[in-house]
Amino acid sequence: MAVSLAVSEPIPSEPSEMHLANEGGKPALLVDTPAPKVERILIVRLSAMGDVIHTLPAAYALREAFPQSKIGWLIEERWAELLCASPATRRGPRSSQRPLVDWVHTVDLTGWRKSLTSAATLQQIATVWNDVRSARYDVAVDLQGALRSALLARWSGARAIYGAAEPRESPASLWYTRKVVARGNHVIEQNLSVAEGLVAEGLAQRRMNLPRVDFPRDPQAELRISMRLKERGIGQFAILNPGAGWGAKRWPVERYGHVARKLADEGVRAILNCGPGEKDLARAAADASGAAAEAMQCSLSELIALTRRARIFVGGDTGPMHLAAALGVPVVAIFGPTDPARNGPYGTRSIVLRNPASATTHARLPQPDEGLLEISSDAVVAAARELLSASSK
Repeated sequence: MAVSLAVSEPIPSEPSEMHLANEGGKPALLVDTPAPKVERILIVRLSAMGDVIHTLPAAYALREAFPQSKIGWLIEERWAELLCASPATRRGPRSSQRPLVDWVHTVDLTGWRKSLTSAATLQQIATVWNDVRSARYDVAVDLQGALRSALLARWSGARAIYGAAEPRESPASLWYTRKVVARGNHVIEQNLSVAEGLVAEGLAQRRMNLPRVDFPRDPQAELRISMRLKERGIGQFAILNPGAGWGAKRWPVERYGHVARKLADEGVRAILNCGPGEKDLARAAADASGAAAEAMQCSLSELIALTRRARIFVGGDTGPMHLAAALGVPVVAIFGPTDPARNGPYGTRSIVLRNPASATTHARLPQPDEGLLEISSDAVVAAARELLSASSK
């Protein structure tokens, strides 16, 4: 069995939740002097969890480049807690509960499609759109590259619409007034290069270190997680994430149970993250662990609070993995059909396991990728031990 293994060092920086630096070939935003006159910027990135997290560095770079500007974000309601803790207001002065944006505008495209002609749905759409247009954005930046996100950016009323010259869905570019050639291998780097187009257009350029990325802090969610851990007597723990967006990315749950047993030998308890619709997966992994692991279902704010406390994360190409990387938690990433050069853990110490037999594809196949099945639980345990040893030094 041949398994490719890559060790990624964290990007050097002072302590923070996510940093991107301009040393050693790492991406850096080109910041201009003086900054162009942009008072209000709308970021459009609707979903999903990992993709929103991959967009955050570009958004923080824009915040750094335009410190006096108001920044809004158009996002699906289910992911809004990545930008704003649920108790906080969606508009107003920034705080630890809404650290990045001045406005959060939410849509429910999935729900709206189910009853598009109903009076209630039309009223909701009108309310959201009046809210967006009333902000009077100067610029909208589409960092999703889909036709629907490009249309929403255009309908915002912003006078300039920025997007990638070759977006994910080609027709999206028809709605952009400014097209930026995306650069870089990782999607984070590509998003940064699109944001750079707004910052650098037509002005003298100078390099600047990118700021850190902070996630909202929900005091109640933080308290609930602290209480759960205390009640269960959990000190040091790892997060294991058996779920994935589709079957081809899903490593067998029984192997997560084996990893949990081995981590217990290291004095590290395993918590199985249980997302929506994943109770059966988490239960099967817990059963396979022989009581070495337990499932924990969390809201998004609670998952942020839980992940901040973890010593290590083990899982596939999923939103929770990208959250862990963004929070600086060491990651053992188990990859199958998706490309870790584009979608791997970024900005933290990590080990990526991928078998050469895995072909890169985003086809949502229901069965586990054959190469993924070649990655043994012993290989994952060895990677976890290496990261735990490094973090304890």
